[in-house]
Amino acid sequence: MSSSETPGDTPHEPGPHDDGAPARGVRRQERGKRRAEERAGRPWYIEVPILIVIALVLVFVFQTFVGRVYRIPSESMQPTLHGCAGCTGDRIFVDKISYRFGEPEQGDVLVFTGPDSWNQGYRSIRSDNPVLHMLQDIGGVIGIVPPDQNDMVKRVIAVGGQTVGGCSPEGDLLVDGQPLDEPYLREDPAVSRNPLNCDFGPVTVPEGNVWVMGDNRSNSADSRFHMGDEYQGTIPEENIIGKVQAVILPLSRIGGVSSPDITTG
Repeated sequence: MSSSETPGDTPHEPGPHDDGAPARGVRRQERGKRRAEERAGRPWYIEVPILIVIALVLVFVFQTFVGRVYRIPSESMQPTLHGCAGCTGDRIFVDKISYRFGEPEQGDVLVFTGPDSWNQGYRSIRSDNPVLHMLQDIGGVIGIVPPDQNDMVKRVIAVGGQTVGGCSPEGDLLVDGQPLDEPYLREDPAVSRNPLNCDFGPVTVPEGNVWVMGDNRSNSADSRFHMGDEYQGTIPEENIIGKVQAVILPLSRIGGVSSPDITTG
């Protein structure tokens, strides 16, 4: 070493483990920064619309494939379901899964879309304003607005292949010549066993269809009133939306909706 050189002036030759170390440190810092930004979350004006879209998708999927809430608009199913004038109409939960794995049975309470002959007098629930109409249609698809169709609730009295109509000596409705056991009817025999409520037919229900009637027999425009249509008053199973499982509102009436075995014999 010459006198003009000092240890601090000696050039440093990089070792094999020194090459790239600063770059690795920068990358670590960048990764840490990204993680911190991710933990901080997105701005609210981005996060909120995303959450709304996710919620609407979940509502759409649930109401399309699992179940939906409907309001009872009339008194045709009293006393089982309330919808009388001046009272609070029941909100019912309709399950759309049951009939994917089974068939409607006698005694089931179900919601269905009325065939054309059932739609006389039906008025659209959509606005005449085209913009509002469009928004309501979108809401109907998503499930936050009722669909614009004539959906009704009744009880299955007879299924495909059975013959319904006529009265027993006691005034009970006959299916396949046997009186039905209908515990859900009003206790007043003048109402539940009125011959006018069973004096029709007989009608043999086509396969794949059901015959439906309201529990309030004296005030229900059910299958009896459409016997002249192409289905003889019956409802095709493809028109069935689902099975009524429970009343969810008002709170005073929360509870399950029974589907008793009313088979004949």
